[in-house]
Amino acid sequence: MLKRILITIGRQTGSGGKRVATALGERLGIPVYDNELITRAAQKSGLSESFFKQSDERRSFLHLGNIFGAPRYGDFGRNVLNESELFRIQSETIREIASQGSAIFVGRASDYVLRDIDSLDVFLNSPLEVRVDAVAGREGISRQEAEELILKKDKRRKDYYDLITMGDNWGVASNYDLCIDSSVLGIDGTADFIIRFGQAAGRI
Repeated sequence: MLKRILITIGRQTGSGGKRVATALGERLGIPVYDNELITRAAQKSGLSESFFKQSDERRSFLHLGNIFGAPRYGDFGRNVLNESELFRIQSETIREIASQGSAIFVGRASDYVLRDIDSLDVFLNSPLEVRVDAVAGREGISRQEAEELILKKDKRRKDYYDLITMGDNWGVASNYDLCIDSSVLGIDGTADFIIRFGQAAGRI
């Protein structure tokens, strides 16, 4: 019987989280879930996929208006979905995927969602100036605009994660199995290092 491999990737904006996850998936031959989670959660709940994209990893109080498909979750009589209900839908999707076999999850507090399951929890970071260069190049914007975008997205991710975990936990080393500066080894080197670490830890 093949070993089930579950890896969660938390990441600072611009640190290459999706690229590292993709490299891991290619090396290990297992699927990566990032935006795919949004699609799966939308299908599961009957809500519009665009609604999940607009609220992805945000701490918010969300008015549903006319975005219903065929809702099956919670009390929608008040026409409102709060962040707890949204997180529950996404969490059920993550746990369902994890129960079916090996997977790599990017963001969305997946390490917390799978806290009672044997997963390898990784957090990627890199110096701000490196991330600014990466985001500016990727988005075709100025370095100042890139820095503002990074700070905004990181705050949004931190607020979301800390709300879900009920503490100041996002990016705190003690909450992960491995924290690594992806700029030191690069995308491929970081993926290789994570695999070696996971093998040594018995998680891969």
